Amino acid sequence: MKARMSVAELAPEAYQAMLGLEGFLRSSTLPHATLELVKLRASQINGCGFCVDMHSHEAKKAGESDERLFAVAAWREAPYFTDAERAALALAEEATRLADRGEAVPDAVWEEAARHHDEKTLAALVVAIATINAWNRICVTTRQIAGSYRRS
Repeated sequence: MKARMSVAELAPEAYQAMLGLEGFLRSSTLPHATLELVKLRASQINGCGFCVDMHSHEAKKAGESDERLFAVAAWREAPYFTDAERAALALAEEATRLADRGEAVPDAVWEEAARHHDEKTLAALVVAIATINAWNRICVTTRQIAGSYRRS
């Protein structure tokens, strides 16, 4: 497999804007572990090998356990996640799969996320979900190679 193009090289202003969102997320009140778990789960759903690879490695580097990383795809059945993380993962799944059901993000999922995260953190979570979905679409469309970011 070969990458089709580099958005970073061909649209540097757009790429920098995306990095600006990442900077906001790093400085937000959203816990880093939750941020990486949400990025990993959305990337799994979207089939983005580049981002699955990146966010599992980034989470591992930040101290995430193998058990939690292995279980992200089956988080509902795994005992390794807090209630707040579960609420964030549920919201990430619903917001990533917008077209899969009639009510895109059910009130119950939103209310559970709001119960565990204050408004500022919840806003950052929404931005995180939107941002990783945008990255996934860029990377899948341009066929970015899993692991290639570590070699550059």
